[in-house]
Amino acid sequence: MIECTHIGLDVHKETIAVAVLRPGGTEVDERVIPNTPEAIRKLLRKHRDVAATRICYEAGPSGYDTHRLITSLGYPCDVIAPSLIPRRSGVRVKTDRIDARNLARLHRAGELSCVRVPTPAEEAVRALIRVREEVKADRRVARQRIRSFLTRYGKRYPHANDKWSHRFEVWARAVRFEEPCAQEAFEHLLAAYFVRDAQLAAMGRRIEELAGTEPLAVPVALLGALRGIGTLTAMTIIAETCDFSRFPDAGAYMAFTGLTPSEHSSGASRHQGSITKTGNRHIRRVLVEAAWAYRHAPAVRGKLKVRLEGQAPEVVAYSWAAQCRCHGTFRRVAARKGAHAAVVATARELAGFVWGLSTGNTAMARWTSCQRAGAELRSDSRQRYATSVSARTS
Repeated sequence: MIECTHIGLDVHKETIAVAVLRPGGTEVDERVIPNTPEAIRKLLRKHRDVAATRICYEAGPSGYDTHRLITSLGYPCDVIAPSLIPRRSGVRVKTDRIDARNLARLHRAGELSCVRVPTPAEEAVRALIRVREEVKADRRVARQRIRSFLTRYGKRYPHANDKWSHRFEVWARAVRFEEPCAQEAFEHLLAAYFVRDAQLAAMGRRIEELAGTEPLAVPVALLGALRGIGTLTAMTIIAETCDFSRFPDAGAYMAFTGLTPSEHSSGASRHQGSITKTGNRHIRRVLVEAAWAYRHAPAVRGKLKVRLEGQAPEVVAYSWAAQCRCHGTFRRVAARKGAHAAVVATARELAGFVWGLSTGNTAMARWTSCQRAGAELRSDSRQRYATSVSARTS
């Protein structure tokens, strides 16, 4: 790639720092331009050889509009993953020009990792799901404020074990305060909660509608074959992943979710720590929530039974294999490290099954899973037998 001109962009809301590294050169031409379509077009007009021009910029809050503008003009453009950019520990000076210069040099050296740019439709669905998460967090804060306000004024809900329910909402609406200002303040808190609750319900209905339309209907139905993964969880995974085929194997997808353990090994010593969390936090959250379903013994009933109706036999078998494997993982890890560590390990296993089901790699994974699940069950049987024998002899 030395014969190409590499352009590094450090994109901000108002300006773009530009660094141009020409073929075979080491000196970088630097400038700062306004962040406008006209300024970008003017910059690219100076590099008419499209085939010999490579452009990159760091992913950030500015989104993908710059990428879409550049690619619409026919120029190749890479969006770089910020967390994977090599950084020298001894450097303590950071400016926009330096960032653009480093992007151009590292891009020419092939040391940068690119992110997949979603289509406008994919980005819109992802935005709806992420806004729903934020509104849900706002509703939780509104609930906490209502409870704190009631506690300050000595208003106690008669059913202490009922944390929040429809009955609590009916009781809260009937609460009255002696001071008019306190009553107004409480009514504003209730209004804030009910507004967020209504927004959450509306967005949930919209996501359900989208899940039944093409091209989302088939992948949502496939992921719904796995225990613990309903429509909303499946939509979150699909919207955040977009293209499962870009991951060569299940391990790569597990790393993308940030559920793989960190490691620090040197020489003969090997140390693994907590999970990396250097992946997509939205997928990681829903997978951990779904993994709690695997603390129960494998079974097909309720909503899972309905979702499995009409699925291909290999999908049903794959779903059962996932239950056996994930339940075995949860039980084995929980016995040593507790339930919270076990659910994270189970979520990592579940991520592998999600990748296999979404890419059609089900045959080998199903065979391996059943084989390992059978070995775990045989091991548990041997342990129970040994325990019973030792108890009788003692």
